[in-house]
Amino acid sequence: MALALALADRGAYTTAPNPRVGCVIVKHDEVLGQGWHARAGQAHAEVNALREAGDQARGATAYVTLEPCGGHGRTPPCVDALIHAGIARVVVASVDRSQHENHGVERLRAAGVVVEHLPCPEARELNQGFFSRIERQRPWVRIKLAMSLDGRTALATGESKWITSAQSREDVQTWRARSCAVLTGSGTLHADNPRLTVRLADPQTAFVAPLRVVLDQDLKGPTDAHVWDGEAPTLIFHGPAVTPQGVPPDSVRFRQVGLSDGRLDLHQVMACLAEEGCNEVQVEAGAVLCGALAAAGLVDEWLIYIAPLLLGSDARPLLGINGLTSLAEARQLSIVEQCLVGGDLRLRLKPLGGESALSAVVAEAI
Repeated sequence: MALALALADRGAYTTAPNPRVGCVIVKHDEVLGQGWHARAGQAHAEVNALREAGDQARGATAYVTLEPCGGHGRTPPCVDALIHAGIARVVVASVDRSQHENHGVERLRAAGVVVEHLPCPEARELNQGFFSRIERQRPWVRIKLAMSLDGRTALATGESKWITSAQSREDVQTWRARSCAVLTGSGTLHADNPRLTVRLADPQTAFVAPLRVVLDQDLKGPTDAHVWDGEAPTLIFHGPAVTPQGVPPDSVRFRQVGLSDGRLDLHQVMACLAEEGCNEVQVEAGAVLCGALAAAGLVDEWLIYIAPLLLGSDARPLLGINGLTSLAEARQLSIVEQCLVGGDLRLRLKPLGGESALSAVVAEAI
């Protein structure tokens, strides 16, 4: 199963909106076939592994990181391929709750295949965005922030290029590449005019173009911003009191959402992005929007780059969260990863005590 997980990770940048899946075919402790799902619309992991195993797959065991699909989508059911190949046993690391009908496990057992469940936290984490979209009807939300050692993101003038190192900025690109969407606010468009595209030398990411999402309640964002340039699709959310004017380029779409406390309803925005097939959303925005997402309980993960700089008390703060009156009100996070990137410290954190698609390995009996 560890090998299957490593194979699944090869599709980290390319499988969306499908899950990342790996499969290993084994008989008498010999690996006969390996496969992973490389891209949506192409063969699934099980089919690729079976092709490599050939006729030797009969009577073998298939280790799969996710329950094999039992229904016909863009490709035929993997369950049919496993049964036809004569697989005797299937070991599954995680359950696919998107299979409302034609459950893969049920169909395998009906055909006489032995199915075992090997609960695996790594399998859940590998597809945290997919599971979030299916089980919570919203994407997995990651906020990326860069700050100085004293918790500041820009000088009082707004100057922020560049707080962190070139290596950190390159690292951010890899996190963009694994995201289905990169989200920002209209204020960031005015201040920084970001491209929000993936720019990596890795050939695996050559065609990766996450959806660019802009929250622009009153449609006051500049129409000459990079997000209008056609390099990647762009979706602009706006409020009910305004209507898009003119004819936008083919790459730009608009979607109206309601308001909550006078601002765009962030829960509705995330529900809409789930409908768009977004698994993971990376937020690259200012203190106000990031603070609002945190206050709404919509942040699943924080990706924070800390540069060894001191910007002083007049510089802009990390988050726009109202002042706390006691330490008991502080939002607690757990550090799940820390490493040096260039001369910066990168922290990956998750909220403590909040809802999470990965709060525990689901006790699924299959």
